[in-house]
Amino acid sequence: MNTMELTDLWWKNATIYCLDVETYLDWDADGAGDFKGLAQRLDHLTSLGVSCLWLMPFYPGGGKDDGYDVTDFYGVDPRVGSLGDFVDLMRLAKERGLRVIVDLVVNHTSDQHPWFRSARRSKDSPHRDYYVWRADEPPDTSAEVVFPDQEDGIWELDDRTGEYYLHHFYRHEPDLNVANPVVRHEIAKVMGYWLQLGVSGFRVDSAPFLIGAMDGAGGKGPLDPHGYMKALRSFLNRRSGEAILLGEVDLSYPEQLEYFGGSQGDELTMVFDFNLMQRTYLALARRTATPIREALKARPDIPAEAQWATFLRSHDELTLDLLSEAERQEVFDVLGPEEDMQIYGRGLRRRLPPMLEGDERRIRLAYSLPMSMPGTPVLFYGEEIGMGENLEEPDRYSVRTPMQWGPGPFGDFSRANTRRIRRRPPKGSFAPEHVNVDSQQKRPDSLLAFFTQMIHRRHACPEFGFGRLELLETGTEQVLAHRCSWDEGSVLALHNLGPDALTATLHLPDAASAVVADLFGGDDIDLDERGHAGVEMQAYGYRWLRIKPPGRR
Repeated sequence: MNTMELTDLWWKNATIYCLDVETYLDWDADGAGDFKGLAQRLDHLTSLGVSCLWLMPFYPGGGKDDGYDVTDFYGVDPRVGSLGDFVDLMRLAKERGLRVIVDLVVNHTSDQHPWFRSARRSKDSPHRDYYVWRADEPPDTSAEVVFPDQEDGIWELDDRTGEYYLHHFYRHEPDLNVANPVVRHEIAKVMGYWLQLGVSGFRVDSAPFLIGAMDGAGGKGPLDPHGYMKALRSFLNRRSGEAILLGEVDLSYPEQLEYFGGSQGDELTMVFDFNLMQRTYLALARRTATPIREALKARPDIPAEAQWATFLRSHDELTLDLLSEAERQEVFDVLGPEEDMQIYGRGLRRRLPPMLEGDERRIRLAYSLPMSMPGTPVLFYGEEIGMGENLEEPDRYSVRTPMQWGPGPFGDFSRANTRRIRRRPPKGSFAPEHVNVDSQQKRPDSLLAFFTQMIHRRHACPEFGFGRLELLETGTEQVLAHRCSWDEGSVLALHNLGPDALTATLHLPDAASAVVADLFGGDDIDLDERGHAGVEMQAYGYRWLRIKPPGRR
C-alpha cells in the first residue's frame, strides 16, 4: 500500500458528511443552529468515523433560499455565528483530523447583493456587466427554469432600467456573468479567501450552470466554458495542492466525463454520481440488482487522480431526471406514491428510511451500497440515525429538519422558545422520541452503531476508494457482486436486493484455494481449487469480504 498516495489523495479514502449549520445544534438558544453548537458535536462525527465535513452555505443572504441567495461571499450569517466562530471551528476540526469543505455558490447572487443593487441603479453602473442583461423582450423560456413550480421563465424585467436580467434559478437570484473577466477574478478571490482560512476545497454548486454562462450571453463573445473550469482547478492547485473541487453535475456519464477534464483530469476533482444514485432507487423499487449493474457497466473510466462521489441523499430534492419517464414512475409508485411526496415532476422530497417503511434490513442494505462502491461516500446529516422527513415543511425543506439529538422537544436541537425555531422535526414513528442520537448510542444493535462500524470498515478498505472495479456473476439477478482490487489487496461486496434468502455463486479463478474473510464477523468462505464457492445471503443481506491468498490466513 502506497502511504504517500493515501496522504496526498486523501479524498480517495474519505467519508464526507454534509450538514447545515443552521439545523445542526443551537448553542445560544436563539432558534437557529450555530458554529458553537457544531463545535460541541465534532466528537460525534469523529466517533462516527467521518473524515471530511461539507458545510452548506452559512454566508449572509437574502433569506429566501436557505443560504444560497448570498449577499456577502466573505461573511458569516449572524444567526449562525461570526467569522471568529468559523475560524475556531476550523481549529477544532483540524485538531481532530477533520477536513472541511464549503459550498462555492457563484452561479448567482441574491438580488440584495451590493453588486446587483448597484447594477440595477443605472446601465452605466460599474457592476452592470457583473450580470447578464437584454433589452428586447425574451421568448418563452419556461422549459429552461430549474424550479418549474416557482418560475415561468429565466428572464425578469427590471423596472428601474427597463431591461431583463437572467436568472436560471429564482428571480431573486440573478445569474452572475462569468464571461466577464472581472467576475472571474472576484470568484478567484472568494476561493482564495476561504482557502486561506483553512478549508480543504469546495463543493461547486450546479457546475453546468456556472460554466454555461461562458457562452457569450454577456456580450463578451464566445469563450471556452471548460477552459474556465480548468482555470479554477489550476488556481486551486496553486493555492493548495491538497484541496478539491467536488462538482454537482447531474448529467449523463459522457457529459460528466467532460467535467473531470477528460483524460487530462484537470477540471473537477470529484463528481457526484447521479446516474448510479438514481438507478439505485430504481433497483430498490424493483428489488433487483440489474439497474445498479447497468449503471456500473456504463460508468466511464476517469483519470487516476479523479473520483466519483457516491450518495443516496442530498439536501435537495431526490432527483430522478436521468431515468426514463416510465422508470421514474416506477420509483414514484413504490417509494413516493402520494403527490405531496413528489416535487417538480422529477423527484422526491423524502428521506430513505420512510421510503423503505422503516425496514432496517433494507435501510442497512441501501447504505452499504454507496459505502462499498468505487468512489467516495457522501452522507447527509441524520442518515446515521435514520431520520425521516417532515412533509409539512414546504418544498425541499422537508428533508432539512433539525438534527435529532435526543427525545425532547425538537430533538433537543434547541432550548429556544418554540416560536423562534423555524424548522420542525417529523411526527409519528420518525419523531425525535423514537429516532435520536442519545438512545441509539446506548444500543449496540442500533443504526448508529451500524454506520459507525460500516464507516470504519470502509476506511480500512482503501481498495474501494483506489481500486479498479470488476463486476462478478452470481447466478441471480437479485444479487449485486463487485470486486475492487488495488496494490496487493482485493475486497468483494455482495448485496441481495431481493426479499428471499438465497445462495449466490462466486467464481474467482485467480483466487483458487484462497480464504475469503467476512469483514463484519460472519463465517469465512473457502474457495475450492477452481476458485468456486457458494455464499449464503439473507433477505436484503449484504456482505463485505476480503480475499486472503493461501498462506496468509
